[in-house]
Amino acid sequence: MRANRWEDARRLLCIRLDSLGDVLMTTPAIRALRRSAPERHVTLLTSPSGAAVARLVPEIDDVISYEAPWMKSTPARPDAEADRVLIETLRAGRFDGAVVFAVFSQNPLPAVLLAYLADVPLRLAHCRENPYGLLTDWVADPEPTPEIRHEVRRQLDLVATIGARTDDERLSLRVPEAAREAVRARLRGLGLDAGRPWAVVHPGSTAASRRYPPELYAEVVGGLVAGHGWSVVLTGSEGERGLAGEIAVRAAVPTLNLAGALDLAELAGAIAATPVLITNNTGPAHVAAAVGTPVVCLYALTNPQHTPWLVPSRVLSFDVPCRWCYRSICPEGHHACLRQVLPGSVVAAALDLASGRTAAASTVGPRRP
Repeated sequence: MRANRWEDARRLLCIRLDSLGDVLMTTPAIRALRRSAPERHVTLLTSPSGAAVARLVPEIDDVISYEAPWMKSTPARPDAEADRVLIETLRAGRFDGAVVFAVFSQNPLPAVLLAYLADVPLRLAHCRENPYGLLTDWVADPEPTPEIRHEVRRQLDLVATIGARTDDERLSLRVPEAAREAVRARLRGLGLDAGRPWAVVHPGSTAASRRYPPELYAEVVGGLVAGHGWSVVLTGSEGERGLAGEIAVRAAVPTLNLAGALDLAELAGAIAATPVLITNNTGPAHVAAAVGTPVVCLYALTNPQHTPWLVPSRVLSFDVPCRWCYRSICPEGHHACLRQVLPGSVVAAALDLASGRTAAASTVGPRRP
């Protein structure tokens, strides 16, 4: 009976209020929702950064951007007027059902309450406590025990409870041709030699705990360029221009710096074009998975469920007793889960991926002396 009620739901509201990478890891579940009923229309309610990437996802028809006050990245505001306006916007959308996607450490009920107050008749979410009338379809949340599922699997499992499944579990992102051509033109203008192997290095991350140190990134860049004749393209946000510049100076080899020069679609175009992406466990790693680009992921052991999904990869970290801290800033101050990964192992991983050697996707780096 549960699945049958949802089969008639043609206008769906999907809610995923965190960031770019989280939205991308939800796209297989959204695809399952789209494919489980004909002529289904999907609107995504998400954060501003999530909205930017959602507009590149073909399974999403409309996007509503919202800064939820219960999310840590949302600045304080003086009153709840924006929230009241959102509820009226959702009510006007006349949605048949709402699916709330959240990691196990988030409380889904504030988002569920939005849908309830907007008179959305069907409401599905994982929830640890009994939601009573707030959810019409309550999926008890077993995490974090006995195990933590990959974030993609968690959300696929959620929608499967209402009969939504897909054989295609890849992440979804469509790079506009205009963005691809703009990137090609920029790279030609910077002098990228199409005959040389090359990589995109994206060294930034919104969470400090997930950033491989710039001096070690510089060793990686130097090793690829001076040691193996590669070209390296540095990317990043406007706020990461300084970081990319520091790495270029420390590396003391020629690099092509596009940090701050690309919008999101163009960044996706650059990642789609490169043979290998080297980055932290952050949004661009999931962009790479969505466009099928092999990725070397410097994976801070903050949480286990965000590794690159269904793409050739090397996941490099150093095992530490404080693993899975779920913190944005290293609580121990040593950053050892990343700092102890040798730049040489990063270079070797990139060479392996570029040559097509894709076995042993996850490794733990040796201790630095």
